[in-house]
Amino acid sequence: MRKQLSHAALVLMAVAGLAACTPGGGTPSPSATSPGPTEASPSATATPSPDTETTTPAPSPSAVPVTSGPGEGNAELAIMVKPSETGTPANFTLVCQGGVPAAESQHPDAAAACLAVKNNAAVLSPAPRPTDQACTMQYGGPQEATVTGVVDGRAVEATFTLRDGCEIAAWNAAKDVLGSTGGAV
Repeated sequence: MRKQLSHAALVLMAVAGLAACTPGGGTPSPSATSPGPTEASPSATATPSPDTETTTPAPSPSAVPVTSGPGEGNAELAIMVKPSETGTPANFTLVCQGGVPAAESQHPDAAAACLAVKNNAAVLSPAPRPTDQACTMQYGGPQEATVTGVVDGRAVEATFTLRDGCEIAAWNAAKDVLGSTGGAV
């Protein structure tokens, strides 16, 4: 008896969950009721409403990795470069359209930065460093840069430091966008 009650409770919860997900808050739409023998189904010829749920999920911005090589050159970025842990950060924006800086850009060298983004769209989305990659134990300085925004329709959130040879190489690859060469590089 307990097993039957548990099964009935699960079925009721599932039905209630489905009802909550239907447009209209659980009230059946005309297309949800079965038509009589002589009436035509309204959903057979009607187009779905914009609120209709689909089974295909929308791609997330990070679902498609940015490939290296030329891109469209469209970017809207916020860039912060901290000279040290306690230093005053430099903040600027970079807006590019087709590899050309827009008027609202506040970057120290917006033309070079937009060209760098257009020539290599992945410069701000470096691949994660392999765990078995050896990096020189070279310290380039306390500088840290953070870049957030969108490049060619893909979300970008990257942090650059100068703590070892690998991170210095990533900083140097993005130096035109970062607007700073860093410390002892």
